[in-house]
Amino acid sequence: MLVVKSTLVNRKELNPEAGPAAAFGARLRTSREARGWTQNELGTQIGYSGRHISAVETGLKPPTRRFSRSLDTTLGLIDTPDSFERAWGELRNGSLLEGFPEYVGHEARAAEIRLFEVGVIPGLLQIPEYAAALGNGHVKRGTITPEQAAERVEFLTTRQAALVRRVPPVMIVVLDESCIRRPVGGPDVMDRQLTHLVEFAQLPHTVLQVTPYTLGELRPFNRVVNLLTLSDRSVLSYVESETSGQLDRELTSVLPLIRAYHQLQTVALSQEASVAMINEVRKGTP
Repeated sequence: MLVVKSTLVNRKELNPEAGPAAAFGARLRTSREARGWTQNELGTQIGYSGRHISAVETGLKPPTRRFSRSLDTTLGLIDTPDSFERAWGELRNGSLLEGFPEYVGHEARAAEIRLFEVGVIPGLLQIPEYAAALGNGHVKRGTITPEQAAERVEFLTTRQAALVRRVPPVMIVVLDESCIRRPVGGPDVMDRQLTHLVEFAQLPHTVLQVTPYTLGELRPFNRVVNLLTLSDRSVLSYVESETSGQLDRELTSVLPLIRAYHQLQTVALSQEASVAMINEVRKGTP
């Protein structure tokens, strides 16, 4: 009894929003405890010490690919949206901002997804060639390696696949006009990407709208905004800038974003007019 009490007293509280490594450790602890395993018991199953498990959970030691693969094998997460190896890949290349790993986990199970994007097509609607072109741009600027760019595309493919379900989530996407007019990957890639947007708009569970440049200062958002409605009807937000991301579940701060999103949809073009604009841009691609 004394040993158990000591363990509980020394238990370190984890903050998954402190960064990708913290999110990895927090999810590891949650997965382990959901199965009723101690750190030593999980360590025995994957070939590591309980002390090593503790260090990864609390962020004192970074996970490795071998460690992450062993977790996936033991926890039955190989090739799933919750794969620890996938999370390790994103942690390794540093492409995930704070709050995003946890957001993606919720996204894979959300009942409704609402997105607003400026400048680029949102990841969930990117075709592989478009995503690869964005990655190559980072490589040319020297911010990531070719291997890291390939990992990003692979991660995006897995993320998109998680939304292919028997009952898919309702997806409402509002794009700033800059998203469809900014050339990425050359004319052929842009033509296929814009065609994909039109096909997306035709699905029974989707809404696609464009906010035109003429909206000017009346556009409610100037940065990326994601809103998720979960199966229990709770709503969380993920707001992202160039260098940081913030996941929020507090109703007092999420509600203003929901109201602003409704205003955004009111002033945006209708889906019919949005698709017409996208087709005009596509036909005008040299």
